[in-house]
Amino acid sequence: MENLKIPKNYKSALDLHDTQVGIKTVKDFFQGMLSNKLNLQRVTAPLFVTPESGLNDNLNGVERPVSFDILNENERPAEIVHSLAKWKRYALKKYGFNVGEGLYTDMNAVRRDEVPDNIHSIFVDQWDWEKVINKEDRNIDFLKETVKNVYKVLRKTEKFMSIQYDYIEEILPEDIFFITTQELEDMFPEYSPKEREYYIAKAKGAVCIMQIGDVLASGDKHDGRAPDYDDWALNADIIVYFPVLDIALELSSMGIRVDENSLKTQLEKAGCPERAELPFQKAILNKELPYTIGGGIGQSRICMFFLRKAHIGEVQCSIWPDEMAEEAKKNGIQLL
Repeated sequence: MENLKIPKNYKSALDLHDTQVGIKTVKDFFQGMLSNKLNLQRVTAPLFVTPESGLNDNLNGVERPVSFDILNENERPAEIVHSLAKWKRYALKKYGFNVGEGLYTDMNAVRRDEVPDNIHSIFVDQWDWEKVINKEDRNIDFLKETVKNVYKVLRKTEKFMSIQYDYIEEILPEDIFFITTQELEDMFPEYSPKEREYYIAKAKGAVCIMQIGDVLASGDKHDGRAPDYDDWALNADIIVYFPVLDIALELSSMGIRVDENSLKTQLEKAGCPERAELPFQKAILNKELPYTIGGGIGQSRICMFFLRKAHIGEVQCSIWPDEMAEEAKKNGIQLL
C-alpha cells in the first residue's frame, strides 16, 4: 500500500479496550489544560452551514464540501463544515465575549477529497478555538506568546501521559523552535516544503512554522491557506517530530485572523475579490466583528502522538480503503 507506512516491529502497547480509555484520558486532560491556559469557554457549534453565509472554510479552494438539501425548506442547500475557522469569530460577537476571553468547541467534519494514509482521514475531529484580542495585539510577538502557551499544554499532557503509562517517555523538547516559511526555504532550497518540515522537525523536535499562504521568493507557496481567515503574515503551524513513523506531524494550525486591510489584500492575491460581498467577509471589512486569534488542534492527531500509535485509524472511527485495512491488520495495526 503506497499510502500506508508500517513501522518495523510495530505493536501497539494498548489493546482496543485500553486504547479507548487512553483516548479519553488524553482528551480530558488536554482540553482542560487548554481552556485554563488560554481562558476559553466550551460552546456548542454547527455541523453544517449554508453556502451563501460564507462561513465554511474553503481550505485550499479546491476541496469539495459534502452538501445536501433540506426537504422542509424547499430543498435549501447546506454544507457540512470543513472547519469552524470563520464561524468562531462570528460566535464570539454573538455570544458577547470580551477581550481576553475565548471559546473552544469539538469540531467534526467530513473531507471527502482527503487521501487516507497514516495521519489523514476523511473524518476530521479537532478542537477549534478562538479568542478576542485588541487590534494592537495583531503582531508576531503576541502570536509567538500564544504558540508558547499552546506548546506548554502539549508538554504537560505528555508528562501526564508518561505518568499514567509506563511505555510513554517524554520526547518533546523544553522549547519550541520558531522559523518562517521563507527562512525555511532559504535553509533547504533544494527540498520540497514537506521535506523541509521533516528535516527541521527532526532536528529541533518541535517547531512553529510561521507565515504560511503567501508566495515565497522562489515563486512557490509553502502551503495553501484560505485568504479570508488567517493573516498570512501572522499565522503558524505547530509541528513535532514523531519517531514512531519517522515523520513531521502537524498538531495544530493557528493564527491571528485577518483584519479589514489584510482580508482585502489576500482576497485580491487569491483571485477571489468577489468573496468580499459574502456576509462574513463583509462584516470584517465593515469592522463589525472582533479582532481575534484562533486555531484548530487535531484531536485524533493528539491522541495518536501521545499514545504512540502508528495510524490515525487506531484512535478514530472512519472508512479506509479495503487494501489498507487488510495490510494494517496483517502488521498489527488495529483500526477502530
